[in-house]
Amino acid sequence: MPPIVTSSSRRPVRLLAAVVVAVLVALNAYRMTVVPQPWPRMALDWALIAACCGALYWRRRRPVPVALAVLLCAAVYYPANPYDSPLPVIAFAVALHTVAAEGRLTAAVALAVPAMLAVGYGELAPGPGGGRHVDDAAMVLLTGWLFGVIAAGHAQRNRQAYLRAVEQRAVAAEREKEVRARQSAVEERLRIARELHDVIGHSLSLINVQSGAALHRHARHPGETEGLVAALEAVRAGSRDALRELRATLGVLRQADEEAAPTAPAAGLEGVGALVERARAAGLDARLVTEGRPGRPVPPQVGLAAYRIVQESLTNTVRHSGARCAVVTVRHEEDAVRVLVEDDGHGAPREAGAEGAGGPGGSTPGSGVAGMTERARALGGTLTAGNVRGEGGTGGVRGYRVEARLPLGEPAR
Repeated sequence: MPPIVTSSSRRPVRLLAAVVVAVLVALNAYRMTVVPQPWPRMALDWALIAACCGALYWRRRRPVPVALAVLLCAAVYYPANPYDSPLPVIAFAVALHTVAAEGRLTAAVALAVPAMLAVGYGELAPGPGGGRHVDDAAMVLLTGWLFGVIAAGHAQRNRQAYLRAVEQRAVAAEREKEVRARQSAVEERLRIARELHDVIGHSLSLINVQSGAALHRHARHPGETEGLVAALEAVRAGSRDALRELRATLGVLRQADEEAAPTAPAAGLEGVGALVERARAAGLDARLVTEGRPGRPVPPQVGLAAYRIVQESLTNTVRHSGARCAVVTVRHEEDAVRVLVEDDGHGAPREAGAEGAGGPGGSTPGSGVAGMTERARALGGTLTAGNVRGEGGTGGVRGYRVEARLPLGEPAR
């Protein structure tokens, strides 16, 4: 888009041009009174001057035709006049500047060169009146002036193109900034949604299983309260932990200087044991196996990803697999943390694979196996999930396995 030029910014230029034209017209009229001419000749002179100046009104719409018309009027005016008025040549210079400013540099040069050749021929060729009206120095100055006007118009054209390019780049940068801001907001909402899914889905699933088992036990043995009280205590503890973790997750929506609850449970490798205890309280024979020793500190994002993967896997095991036992293995390697969750349930109705296409609780995008796979990939790791089969992989399904490898990243120097 061209740069915006308001009428208020053009007003001083128009006023100055009007003053200059008025002064030149007055000088021209005074010279005509000094050298009297017949009124038809005087009327023709004023008509040619008016045509030269008036044609400039359309110079923006038709720059080349206007410059050609001004040149023709000047070619008729100067040979037939006993004295030289500067108005036609000034009008021709303005027309050439406009032609160059509109991007017609070749046309401007093509008009200026014949004009100067005609002036030179008229001054050097022998004529009936004899004498010269323009000396050599004046011709050199006139030539330099005309081509300087053309160069100024071309420079103005380049500057306007540069300003348009700068403006377009600024608009594009602003749009890119808005797109990045929206993309960051979407990614943040997805991250929060994934955290909320992991926290609420895991805790409510365990609470649902524990309360259902307690109601079933109470229906079969109405007089026994020991198992009912234990189940209710487990429900209370699970709901309390869920509220704490939910409060810590929602802390990202608060102000930057506001801290999360200090009593929130650790969402890292140190909290995996608590997840196993919750699954055991829900009736699953779960146990934790730790292998190896970390060669260097585990980054918080790696610990959080391992925690969420174990959390989602145990939730799926409790809710969908019908398993009686599950083993969680955390293996520390030199440059990675490997997490393995395996149960003895009936497995998934179809294989999940490394892409996280399905699996228990993973049928919706962004949750289940797909969410775990996304977490692992975000850290440059891998995740595989699928049914465990018998000897040679040809037997029946004897469980479900989730295995993730999470790199520790580059060591700190």
